[in-house]
Amino acid sequence: MRHALAVLSLALAGCGSTGDPVGPVGGDPPPGGHPPAPPAPGTLPSLGGCQIFPADNAWNRDVSRDPVHPNSAALLAQMVPESSIHLDLGTTEQFYGIPYSVVPTDQPLVPITFGTGGADYSDESDPGPMPIPLEVHIEGGSDEEPDPGSGDRHVLVIRQGDCRLFELYNTVRTGSGFQVSSSAVWDLTTNHTRPAGWTSADAAGLPILPGLLKYEEVAADRLHHALRFTIPRVRRAYTAPASHCGQHDDDALPPYGTRVRLKAGFILDGYSGDALVLLTAMKRYGLMLADQGSAWYVTGTANRAWENALDQLREMRVRGSDFEVLASGPVTVC
Repeated sequence: MRHALAVLSLALAGCGSTGDPVGPVGGDPPPGGHPPAPPAPGTLPSLGGCQIFPADNAWNRDVSRDPVHPNSAALLAQMVPESSIHLDLGTTEQFYGIPYSVVPTDQPLVPITFGTGGADYSDESDPGPMPIPLEVHIEGGSDEEPDPGSGDRHVLVIRQGDCRLFELYNTVRTGSGFQVSSSAVWDLTTNHTRPAGWTSADAAGLPILPGLLKYEEVAADRLHHALRFTIPRVRRAYTAPASHCGQHDDDALPPYGTRVRLKAGFILDGYSGDALVLLTAMKRYGLMLADQGSAWYVTGTANRAWENALDQLREMRVRGSDFEVLASGPVTVC
């Protein structure tokens, strides 16, 4: 049954930010800004006893003092900055939000085949078999959907023991296993990335799970990582840790892997609880551009407990123009 509340829109009201970029890197924050404190020891993201990448991984790195990109304003102008931030999450695993599963070390392996809907990225994928339960939650709901190949239909599974993350894109059950368009395996104990030019289960060649907005982290004030987000148009280029290109031959557009940060001058006075946790993380860790999609959609998990956070999150008033683009490493043009 489709839940009445699926996607949260963080409504725009005319104020909430100074509108000015952050001052010199390492300087004092603007008046009204609240510099984030360093994370407490032992608070790195983890699931099922597995730390989600090392402390120095790009997803876990505090970027609150990173320099602003010299072309931040121009890049942001191409990112639909007038759009409000949307939290793309759900209170069930059907239709909205991306569910994930943790399986034991001895989870049986099942075959993975390629070519769902005619889309086959097997030459840029990690092959099966993989330890994925046949009844695993698939993004978008059950196989009773009229078109099981529609939507992104991601599957995310962490295997305990060796702490490997298995991610599938465009997933359909085959009875004995799964057919997909692409797949990726990540060793959560290392900082390895995809080979240059390769996609993953995400368009940018990034892992999905580390960038999900997870209810448990918000509720416990342990949201200590960057978040995944989308915009409609991405340059045919990428910057690390991304490894795959967007679709548009336009140098004005941002490449995959672009990191943005909520401006230090965004006023946090008046926010509390879940909203304050989320906004503080957006200042400290920012957002990472992972896919083409609706403007400023921040991807969350599918979790019934999100009901408990709705009142706080509804009060947030944030839009794309409240962010700034951070300086990056080299950009690879495809």
